[in-house]
Amino acid sequence: MADQTQPWTERTVEVPPQPGVGVPPQRDAFRRGVASVGQPRTPRTEPFPTVEHEWAGPDAPRRPLSWHLAQWRVGREFSATGALFAFVCWGVWAISNWGDLTGPLLTFVLSLLVGVGLFLLARLLGHLILERQFGRIRRSARGAHLVTAAYLVGVGIAYLQQTSWVVSAWNFLTGG
Repeated sequence: MADQTQPWTERTVEVPPQPGVGVPPQRDAFRRGVASVGQPRTPRTEPFPTVEHEWAGPDAPRRPLSWHLAQWRVGREFSATGALFAFVCWGVWAISNWGDLTGPLLTFVLSLLVGVGLFLLARLLGHLILERQFGRIRRSARGAHLVTAAYLVGVGIAYLQQTSWVVSAWNFLTGG
């Protein structure tokens, strides 16, 4: 019987050996109390891992267009949210002018086209800097979508700043 003066958390109970129940056969190089560790790594000689790029030469594998399009889709919710915000703000601005919607619609479409151009520019800069300079593979277009969304939110705020009743309501709320 265990010593009753020890706390119960430190007591151990001895179990008598049972016939037919033994220690299971051990795996290769298994030792009790020693952690199994994988193969030792060879030290890297380069600061960054090298990546096969499509511009590396004629033998380099090219990725299909579907892979690139799937990569562009990751993060599109940011651009969609920015476009929705810009559209709502444009709608408030266009309705408050009570006129022909041809001019305002043209300005909104032009703003969206500038957003598409900004997205493409961000992707190009990411390609040149991250992939070519640092040798990294980009797995999404989140950064470019975030830049585009920030631009579209700015466009929406600019539309609201041109609406007189929104500006006067903002000044009333902020006490300005």
